[in-house]
Order: sequence, then C-alpha cells, then structure tokens
Amino acid sequence: MFSPNDLEAYWMPFTANRAFKSSPRMLVAAKDMHYTSADGRQILDGTSGLWCCNAGHGRAKITEAIQRQAAEMDYAPPFQVGHPAAFELANRLTDIMAGDLNHVFFTNSGSEAVDTALKIALAYHKACGNGGRVKFIGRDKGYHGVGFGGISVGGLGGNKKQFGNQLPGVDHMPFFYDKATSAFSKGQPVHGADIADDLEAIITLHDASTVAAVIVEPVVGSAGVFVPPKGYLERLRAICDKHGVLLIFDEVITGFGRLGTAFGVDKFKVVPDLVTTAKGLNSGTVPMGAVFARDGIYRAIVDGAPEGAIELFHGYTYSAHPLACAAALAAQAVYKEEDLFARAGALETYWQGAAHALKEAQHVVDIRNIGLVAGIELAPRAGKPAARAFDVFLKAFEKGLLIRTTGDTIALSPPLIISKTEIDQIFSTLLDILKETA
Repeated sequence: MFSPNDLEAYWMPFTANRAFKSSPRMLVAAKDMHYTSADGRQILDGTSGLWCCNAGHGRAKITEAIQRQAAEMDYAPPFQVGHPAAFELANRLTDIMAGDLNHVFFTNSGSEAVDTALKIALAYHKACGNGGRVKFIGRDKGYHGVGFGGISVGGLGGNKKQFGNQLPGVDHMPFFYDKATSAFSKGQPVHGADIADDLEAIITLHDASTVAAVIVEPVVGSAGVFVPPKGYLERLRAICDKHGVLLIFDEVITGFGRLGTAFGVDKFKVVPDLVTTAKGLNSGTVPMGAVFARDGIYRAIVDGAPEGAIELFHGYTYSAHPLACAAALAAQAVYKEEDLFARAGALETYWQGAAHALKEAQHVVDIRNIGLVAGIELAPRAGKPAARAFDVFLKAFEKGLLIRTTGDTIALSPPLIISKTEIDQIFSTLLDILKETA
C-alpha cells in the first residue's frame, strides 16, 4: 500500500540512495536566500539550488507569472504552431547576448541543450556541403550533461563507465589546469594558455575536414570550479577559426549573471558559434534550456532547405513550454530591474577575499574563484577520495548551510541576491567545520 512517507519508490539522481534513505535530508520550503528543512531549520543556500536559482527563491514576480500562465494556457504544441511568449522570450534573450548569436532553440534542460547544439553543428556542416565533418572534440574533466552526446564529449570517467558505447569520433583535449603553477589563483590563472595549442594537434591528427565542433565550459563547474587561464579561450577561438571548426560554449552554469556578466561570452570577450544555457534561464523554477546560434549557422540550415520543408528535424514536446517561458520572462525582468548581473560583479572582489581567507584552514590545498563561484579543494583522506569533502557537506547541512561537493572540492555558487553578511556566514561556517574535521 502507498505511504506518503515511504522513500523507497523514488530513485534519486546522482545520490547514494541507500545512505540517503537511512538518514534523509529533506527540504520543504524556500524563500530568498534560504531553504526550510523538514525539522524547521533555516538553511542558507550556498549553491543556488544546483547552480540555477540565480534570483533566489520564491520570487513573487516569477511565481505569479507561472500561475497566470497556467490559468490562461497550460500547454501549446511547439511543432507547426507557436505562442507569443516563446517569441518574446527569444527576443529578450538575444537582446542580452553578445555578437550575432541571434537565434534561440528552446530545450528542457542543459543536457538537451548540449545534444541539440551537437546536432545543429552537424546539420550546419551538411548544409554547407561539408557532410564529412562529423567528429567532436571535448575536454578532459568537461561536464556537458547526461545525454549520450553530452557524456561522449564530456570528460568525466564516472559519468561514462556504466554505459558502454557512446558517440563515435569523439576526442578530448587535455585539461588546462596545473596546480603547481596556478594554485590559489584569484580569478584567471596567469599560466596555461599554451595548453590550448594541443587542440591544433588533435584537429590535425583527425584531419580538420572531419571535425565538426569543439565544446568547452568557459568555466569548469561540476568537475570542481576551474577558471581558464588568461588567453586560453582566445586561442581556442583562433584555432577553430583557422580550421573551419565550430566552437561551442556550454554556459549552462556560467550564463545569466553567475560571472558578474550576462554570459561567459561577455566575461571573456570571446564569441563562440553556439552557446548552451539552462539553469539560470528562469532561475530554476520550471525546467528549461536554450541554444543560441550565430546568424550564419541559422541561415545556412534554414535557407538551405527547400521552401516549405522542415529545416531541422529536431525538437521536444516541451520546447518553449508556456509555463517555462512565462517563468523565464519574469526571471529576466527581475534580473534587469534589480541589476543582478552587475550586482554579482560588484560583489566579486568581496567574495574572492572571503574565499581566499580560508587559504590557511586545515585540509585546504587550493582555492579557485571567479564571479560568484568558488571551489575550495581539500586534501583527500588516504584511500578514501571524496570522503572528507562529503563529511563537510553533512556538517554544513547540520549547521544550516547548503553547499555542494564534487570529489574533494567544495563548490559554492550562491544566489545573486546574497549580501556581504551572508557571504561572511558561508565562509565562517566552513572555517569552523574545517577546524573540527579529521
């Protein structure tokens, strides 16, 4: 018989299910910077939920927009018909995107956005008469969601090992970060841009005429917060241009203010050919993702098809879902009215100082930061990788702070509405926990 308190039926993602269900951590409400736990405690959100609630929680403008839309029109099919909010949102988004990334394809998640971008890259080359360009190049430690395309171009072994064959014709660049030269860098490291030159060798190895696209995160998020060296992304852009290869930025995490700018495109002043987004798009309220494409890509695919024909055989039942669009329009309005992207930029120096104040704390071996993101790497316990950081996660939850851990790194990415007092609370709590952690 069904029991509302039975935890067994729900198979939780990226979770040690048996351990969690023996000692669950339940969240039952959220407002602004805090969650409320099942036992009534306030939990300071140091992770924007999962890198996504950039405007904070329970924002009235967003909630009311979802409610209105649900009452007016709950769903509209996205194939061969449209609804006004989808077009309005696409225009709002291209208004804040740099360069000629003027076209938006809506998805339902970052994983779907990545697979969509890969398919658009293939379709573009075929439309241009280069159907032999079918190979992709990712990067070691890259995370691009959990679709088969995303795990194939991604560089996290743990996300691949259970699932056998993936996309063929995929290679990976080496990781750019060298702790020996870049540990405790504040913002972009000085050393490492030359590692981008390995892309030249990989493209040459495969024959440039077979390579469709290179995909990277401007800032590595899920693998532990790694910031690209100065000049690194610029070199990738130049190498891709030289060989006619598309450059894809995965901005699922870095988009919508996380770096103190609208996108990583703005922060690093490098314009790719495709950009994947999700998470902060509507502040995590309704599942949604989007792919931005440059004019030339859109025109080649759309204008290259016969009149009246479907130009791209791709899409989702819930592409541009009315509730997701309503939430995104409201979230974008909140971002603009409260100038949250600039606010995050203004807090970057304070955030950086608070993070690096942990440099001498017990177990800390590296600190990395940019915008309102920080990674605090801990020395692993002998024979027990990730155990020390996860213990810190559990203790933090007990003390009223939500953090995220990936391996032995504590990853922090709070809502953009955070105050300096709350920044101090995050890092003072972590300092206390590290002092008592074995």
